[in-house]
Amino acid sequence: MLATKVGRLLRAGAPPQSETFPDAPPLNPVFDFSYDGVMRSVEESVARLGIERIDILHIHDPDDHFAEALSEAYPALDRLRAEGTITAVGAGMNQAEMLARFAREANFDCFLLAGRYTLLDQVGLKELLPLCAERGIAIIAGGVFNSGILADPTPGTHYNYKAAPDELVQRAGRIKAVCERHGVSQKAAAIQFPLGHPAVQTVLTGCRSVDELNENVEAFQAPIPPAAWDELKADGLLVADAPVP
Repeated sequence: MLATKVGRLLRAGAPPQSETFPDAPPLNPVFDFSYDGVMRSVEESVARLGIERIDILHIHDPDDHFAEALSEAYPALDRLRAEGTITAVGAGMNQAEMLARFAREANFDCFLLAGRYTLLDQVGLKELLPLCAERGIAIIAGGVFNSGILADPTPGTHYNYKAAPDELVQRAGRIKAVCERHGVSQKAAAIQFPLGHPAVQTVLTGCRSVDELNENVEAFQAPIPPAAWDELKADGLLVADAPVP
């Protein structure tokens, strides 16, 4: 299954927004959530990928562009879905609140929720996940390590793409200690936790090597005793009503 995103066009001469990939062409992203911009983005993506159709197309990070994303980007994706160019319409964000607005105001198939339903941050459980379960919108849980802090909770680690504050490092360390008392790795608990909620259909993990890929697969398969989840809740590290695998 192939998923990609819209909301940015790659253009020569545009100011850089972030670090580029090694050996990338001299192009930089320009935000564009307009109907025409989405159509151009899809056309260019299909040409670069050498394919004819896309399985999932996400509106990408429209935090400051909600009105345009809903009134222009979404209708473009809806048309592409109706025509069969794409199979599913989604949106991908690092926040749950705007995704809940999308869920109420349009017909989305899925959301990529990054970092907001993890062992360290369960804000997605408050409104978004119950809403998605009710409306049949699949959640793809991304960022389950919260930028690295749940993989390695030591000073200097990252949370939300920045250096993690000490209090979060300490909290992540407490989570790790609970996991170790029950003979499981914190990575395994972080990867498996989101799948306990019925709205979560997929956990998205990144990897930089074959070794990391294999490590993620093992973490998905590692047995986690119910007592580990119970202790995390008893210690206030998980909200009491969070469903667990």
